[in-house]
Amino acid sequence: MRGSGVLKILLIFLAVSLLLDFYVFNGLQTLTSGWKSARWRQIVKWGYLVVSLGVTALFFGGISGFRTAAGMRPFHEWMLSLFLAFLITKLFFGLVLLIGDLVRFFYGIIDHFVRPAGTTGEPFFPGRRKFVSEIAVLVAAVPFTAFMYAMLKGKYDYRLHKVTLYFDDLPDAFDGFTITQISDIHSGSFDNKAAVQRGIDLARAQQSDLFVFTGDLVNNAAWEIQPYIDMFSTLKAPYGQFSILGNHDYGDYIRWDSEQEKADNLQQLKAHHTTLGYRLLLDEHVMLEKGGQKIALIGVQNWGKGFIQIGDLDKALRGVDKDAFKICLSHDPTHWEEKIRYHPTTIHLTLSGHTHGAQFGVETAGWRWSPVQYRYLDWAGLANEKDRYLYVNRGFGFLAFSGRLGIWPEITVFTLKKKA
Repeated sequence: MRGSGVLKILLIFLAVSLLLDFYVFNGLQTLTSGWKSARWRQIVKWGYLVVSLGVTALFFGGISGFRTAAGMRPFHEWMLSLFLAFLITKLFFGLVLLIGDLVRFFYGIIDHFVRPAGTTGEPFFPGRRKFVSEIAVLVAAVPFTAFMYAMLKGKYDYRLHKVTLYFDDLPDAFDGFTITQISDIHSGSFDNKAAVQRGIDLARAQQSDLFVFTGDLVNNAAWEIQPYIDMFSTLKAPYGQFSILGNHDYGDYIRWDSEQEKADNLQQLKAHHTTLGYRLLLDEHVMLEKGGQKIALIGVQNWGKGFIQIGDLDKALRGVDKDAFKICLSHDPTHWEEKIRYHPTTIHLTLSGHTHGAQFGVETAGWRWSPVQYRYLDWAGLANEKDRYLYVNRGFGFLAFSGRLGIWPEITVFTLKKKA
């Protein structure tokens, strides 16, 4: 049933895309009708159609590979991204044409009834004005340019977020303690090693006391991180490097030849964390000591509303003093929303990722929006309830859509401060 539903959705997208192609082609005929060069008229019209239909064919032709053992690769992501770029661009182009055609339609009705009997005028449905197609091109250029920027530059436009948090019960020795967080590397999506290195260099330059990674090292398979192990293993901190698993790390979104193969993949991924120099926390905790005082760093496996739910917070807390200062690494922010903030033991700070901020949105000083907000209550940045903080990292990498626009890849640096 699920496969049938997905097929229906894909067929609807295909039908809409083809109808828009016909409509845009018609608009381009109007646009080029006055051009002196017949050759350029043909190049623009048929060139558009060949490119658009080619992208559509490559995207739909590659869908069958999404759930193979290889999963979605950069080629698939590029085809999906280009298909979306063309689809949205065509929608904008078509919307302008539609408005113009509706004006023509109603003009024809009015003209038909107000025209004196026996007189002749324009046809009932007058021809489309060339300037409407010109406006359509200008309007459609905006989303197309935005998509191209997101895909060519935005996905590697790393931004540094600095957050200072104050706590009454932070041990004095940890006043000023710094933590660098990255999340959602999704190494299987990368297509530019030099750009990735710039992000790693930015994270290293912060020289924080502690480094944490909050899940989704890969898209699906353990081998995806192998080309980047030497790069990410340079992320070091005096108090250690710690990591957790995210929902994509369990290999649930592709087909495996056997359950054993899937289990072996997870074991290999865990081994890669060790090779990277990361201490992988699997429903457990470590005590960080400084100046004779300690704080607890807790790491849980994935627990997410609508996703895999195997993280065991109570197990991770066993042996932790109830009055200890606690930081929890949990990939999905819904774990905080559903469980952590209500836990009888106070967990002062939870660090998450998962949402990517949808990789698309608007964030300004006074307003922010992303389509992911209709799925997640807390989808980027800081949340606070009764001095229990959640921070949702926007992600280092990208997935499916090979781009970012408005919601840029993030490296976060926290400074813990003792309230005066």
